[in-house]
Amino acid sequence: MSLPAAYLSVILIWSTTPLAIQWSAQEASFSFAVMARMLIGLAVCLVLLRATRTAFPFTPAARQLYAISGLSMFVAMLLTYWGALHIPSGLISVIYGLSPLMTGLFAALWLSEFTLTRMRVAGLILGLSGLWVIFGQPWPGGDHGTLGTLAVVAGMVSQALGLVWIKRLNVRISSLAITTGALGVAVPCFMLAWVIADSAQLPSDITPRAGAAIVYLGVFGSVVGFTLYYYLIKHLDAGRIALITLITPVTALLLGQTLNAELIPATGWAGIALIGAGLLIYEWQALRQLRRPVIS
Repeated sequence: MSLPAAYLSVILIWSTTPLAIQWSAQEASFSFAVMARMLIGLAVCLVLLRATRTAFPFTPAARQLYAISGLSMFVAMLLTYWGALHIPSGLISVIYGLSPLMTGLFAALWLSEFTLTRMRVAGLILGLSGLWVIFGQPWPGGDHGTLGTLAVVAGMVSQALGLVWIKRLNVRISSLAITTGALGVAVPCFMLAWVIADSAQLPSDITPRAGAAIVYLGVFGSVVGFTLYYYLIKHLDAGRIALITLITPVTALLLGQTLNAELIPATGWAGIALIGAGLLIYEWQALRQLRRPVIS
């Protein structure tokens, strides 16, 4: 696949994922929607493993990697799907845009990586200030809106913590094997959550839109998007990768307004602008690499 096609595909998938999560969670049970998505993703990964004859290590180190990846995925996605019931889909993308900032903070604290320059600290403070402004907004749903925002933030933090933990393990395994192993751990957890939340009852009426969203997320959100992202990491510089995290919140907000009639208060936009500015400052050094030729 060409680099431009892969790049645009990742932006498209990441931009549409929050809206697809909300459609599937609201029009079917949130616990069923996320469980079905991950089950489909696991099936696709197993088929790809066999078709490509990709090795699937099962050493103690690999099992630890799968466990950490799967559990962080479970916590992050379960919280995000529940939060999607109560806040605009575009806000989910904005919150997850803070993931590089949180990952950098955890890496500095846990891995002793001295990557938090003064400019990055300023970006982190600005981004967290924007998050504080957003928390003060009266989102539709009253208290549930605040709890929904908190749930998505907790999910984002869980994902960032999992990424740093994985990096700390330093186990070299293919991205497809990691995704398969993580889903193998996460799917039983999602099934248990479905049993607890809905007594393992299938939704009485799944709309075609919700069904399509679940399948789309299972195939593209859980497998294709991450595979292409790892492909881009191998072939592009950090600046072009960082640009994705700046583009997708904007496109997700536009999609939410256009396709889902989502309304965001003026002060909410101020918080979103602070987060965007913080992310821009945080990634400024990486973005300067955009002047350089593309890595082949």
